[in-house]
This record gives sequence, C-alpha cells and structure tokens, in this order.
Amino acid sequence: QVQLVESGGGLVQAGASLRLSCVASGRTFSPYAMGWFRQAPGKEREFVARITWSGTSTYYADSVKGRFAISRDVAKNTVYLQMNSLKPDDTAVYYCAARSRIEYEYWGQGTQVTVSS
Repeated sequence: QVQLVESGGGLVQAGASLRLSCVASGRTFSPYAMGWFRQAPGKEREFVARITWSGTSTYYADSVKGRFAISRDVAKNTVYLQMNSLKPDDTAVYYCAARSRIEYEYWGQGTQVTVSS
C-alpha cells in the first residue's frame, strides 16, 4: 500500500505563489508518473499537471501552463507543484496521485488552496 500526503496549501492573494508538496510512503515506491489534480466547490475534479517518475516528461492543463511547474525528488519520494501568478480561479482542493501505466492508483487526502482577489 502507498500513502500520499500533500502539504503547502493556504490562503494567498491573487498574484502570489505557493509550492505544494506530496510525500509518498509505504511499500517500495516506483510509479510510472505522478499527477496533481484539483477540485473546486461545485465542480468536478480536474487534471492539473503530470510528471513521469523518470522526470523525462511533463504535461500541463492549458489553464495552468506557464504559471505552474511540476517536479519530483526521487530520493525523497516527493513531487512538487510550484504555483505562480495565482488567480482566484485556482481556488480548490489540490490532490496528488500516483499513476501506473494504466491508471492513477493512489490518491492523497488533498490540501486546500484559496486565492483571494
């Protein structure tokens, strides 16, 4: 079993930055990729960003491209989401997830990000 724990959320003003972290623990951890998702009140969960565990490939939702950056530290079993130029529309609970080649198998509990205007 794998546990994922997110941290780094908070309340910030528009234009500010935050860095989210997601630490994995449990059995030997070697996913195909790690992803970040978010869910705003009254909306469905949406994809934000993904990185292969090898670090060779990243992919972003159009809504965050150029503002967010995903990275990982294999030695620390940690994936990060650097969020810059935050907007009120970025307000959501952010989740990290571990992906096999087929699907996202493990999910964290989420961390709240609130951006005030």
